[in-house]
Amino acid sequence: MKKCVIFDMDGVVVNTEPIGYRANQQMYKALGITVPDEVYATFMGNSDKNIIQKLKELYKLDHTHEELLEEKYKYYFDAFDNAPDLDLMPGVRNLIADLHNNGFRLILASSASKRKIEKVFSRFGLHPYFDAKISGEDFEFSKPHPAIFIEAAEKSGYSLNECLVIEDSTNGIKAAKAAGLYCIAYNSGHTIMQDTSEADMVITDFSEINSSYIKNL
Repeated sequence: MKKCVIFDMDGVVVNTEPIGYRANQQMYKALGITVPDEVYATFMGNSDKNIIQKLKELYKLDHTHEELLEEKYKYYFDAFDNAPDLDLMPGVRNLIADLHNNGFRLILASSASKRKIEKVFSRFGLHPYFDAKISGEDFEFSKPHPAIFIEAAEKSGYSLNECLVIEDSTNGIKAAKAAGLYCIAYNSGHTIMQDTSEADMVITDFSEINSSYIKNL
């Protein structure tokens, strides 16, 4: 019986993928580099610090890691703060409330920085629903390494069999499975070039699942 749901954030809870893409493209242009979509797709699910490291290696950038990270945040938060149409993914608030009201423990395990997580949770009033929020910036390795999901399961107080993950990226799905967790892939149609074939099930709408369904998976 499932008792805990571990949520990814970007592309699962909130539709930040389009603004993130636009912000990153602006940064790449300012840096004078071109990052094809097939390369960009491999960044999905990685922490910002690891993405910056990959950019430095791939494009031989002379900037320091800290300079590039601050540039990334500058473009992202400007896009975030000025996106009036930014919203939660359709139906996810209802699912979160349903799970919370029916005794599930909810944990966020996102590769996003703590600053990004707090921005999203404050903007959409999500703090009351979640028992813990875990940021990828605290881990040496990003998804598909399973460390963040192993910690999330440990924080839940439940066994691996009593937890499941909802993810949208190839790296996130691989991380969940490497951690030994049941994984539901959410395919919103907004995420670029992601393979969901390793997930235990795939949904395209959050109305396909609810607390009663998840409890018996």
